[in-house]
Amino acid sequence: MSAEFIIGLAAQAVYTVLKVSAPMLVLALVVGLVISIFQATTQIQEQTLAFVPKIIIVLVSLLLFGPWILTTLVDFTTGILDNLHKYIG
Repeated sequence: MSAEFIIGLAAQAVYTVLKVSAPMLVLALVVGLVISIFQATTQIQEQTLAFVPKIIIVLVSLLLFGPWILTTLVDFTTGILDNLHKYIG
């Protein structure tokens, strides 16, 4: 195995992780921004107000995007295991 191959495989793994986590992170960012605007306009300075909606939206997005996430991770793993003979030799 060459260094370029290892770097390429690591880059593919990082890309897969970013692609899988993007929906949850984007939704949490949007909810956090909306709550921050709400807090700024009403002058409510409660720190824990932002956490509960973010946790709920991440769990809901995990339920919604769960099958797609699982399919993406299984495809990545299958691709690695199917080409294992190329990696060893």
